[in-house]
Amino acid sequence: MHWVFTSDAPIYLQVVRQLEQMIASGMLAPGDRLLSVREFASQANINPNTMQKALTELEDRGIVYSKRTSGRFVTDDTERISQLREELAEKEITNFLTAMKRLGYSDTQAGRLVCERAKITE
Repeated sequence: MHWVFTSDAPIYLQVVRQLEQMIASGMLAPGDRLLSVREFASQANINPNTMQKALTELEDRGIVYSKRTSGRFVTDDTERISQLREELAEKEITNFLTAMKRLGYSDTQAGRLVCERAKITE
């Protein structure tokens, strides 16, 4: 995994976002065992406490779960993963539309641009 961190948000929230994207995209599948806190932290070059906080947040959101002696796993609840995917898509759409409004486009105009672009890439 390649981790990218910026200064716009706390590191643990960026870890949460990146893991959510990996799960929503299928890069991490339902039931997959996650690396340990120390392995993830070492890989991401961050403090293990930061990684622990991120994984706890994902557990609180029902996206991963712990088995006491076996580690953490991606939820088997495919409905929850679908819901996560929808939530992430909604955020991306909102961010896109906000940026387009700053450029002077209406939602309808922005939608037309997306449809035109999608036809080009098909």
